Amino acid sequence: MTVAELPNVASRVLDRAQQHGYVTRREIRDELRQAGQPDGCWRDVLAILRESLHYRQGRYNYVCQFDSRLEQELLQQRRIHRSVREVIRRHRAQENGHDRRRQGRIDFIKPIKVRAGDGQEHNLLSRDLSLTGIHLLGARSFLGQKIHVWLPGSDGQPPLCFVVRILWTAMVGDGLFENGGAFLEKVDAETLHQRA
Repeated sequence: MTVAELPNVASRVLDRAQQHGYVTRREIRDELRQAGQPDGCWRDVLAILRESLHYRQGRYNYVCQFDSRLEQELLQQRRIHRSVREVIRRHRAQENGHDRRRQGRIDFIKPIKVRAGDGQEHNLLSRDLSLTGIHLLGARSFLGQKIHVWLPGSDGQPPLCFVVRILWTAMVGDGLFENGGAFLEKVDAETLHQRA
């Protein structure tokens, strides 16, 4: 199982536990199988959810803890996924094509505005997009940086802003870099102005 898959599976297990009040070991294994992962990793999922699920009489009961750091991270991931799904849905509707990739990644070639940690803004080109990250092409490497990325809106919608951690960079031509990043947070306009 890839590390990136665990939070997604844990999020779905937590959703199920919140809806029904509990989950069983079999349901956790079912979620893993649906994600194409070995069902033997159910203990890893439980380790992530240890503060939100407590075992009793054969069930893992949901415990509501609003100040739980894990729960806040899972809520943040759900918010990011929901917003990126909307961007992907709009893009697919505009392209009117079918994506055959299995990794949930789509070609998303658009001009993208980014703001680096030093406050400078750059215009890059996105290459593809998934629920967890984005690939960007530009004249510089952002390796290890947290950057703000604006994904263009459609149909008169304003752009969506995300904080992205650049996890890898590759030089793909003279002065041309591909930067691969993971979504960390969705930022609304009001929060962004407060940070500036």
